[in-house]
Amino acid sequence: MKFSSTQVLDGALAVVRTATRMVAVSGQPATYAAADTGRLSEAALTTADFTLAAGDISGRKVTIAAKSGLSVIAPGTADHIALLDPVSATLLYVTTCPAQALVAGGTVSLASWQIEINQPV
Repeated sequence: MKFSSTQVLDGALAVVRTATRMVAVSGQPATYAAADTGRLSEAALTTADFTLAAGDISGRKVTIAAKSGLSVIAPGTADHIALLDPVSATLLYVTTCPAQALVAGGTVSLASWQIEINQPV
């Protein structure tokens, strides 16, 4: 049987919680610079936007709070969300989202979402 301490799983999620920006982008960015320059919309994040809890399947998860009424910076189809740490210029995490056509000058809302790290099998 394999096992991982909650401290180990929370340690990885603690790194994710250092993100202070969440950006909506078109396509999967491979670098911080790509996510930053390709952002269609963005939201500032604080530690209050991240909630640690037991995982739905096993292990641990962090839930990222929903953000509404975000200004659209550039037009495009948002199909990925990226978490960024601008202090270290690090792309911390990227996930897909339902594709949304965005119009510059408009607004967009991003639903809450989760990152889950399961116990090893």
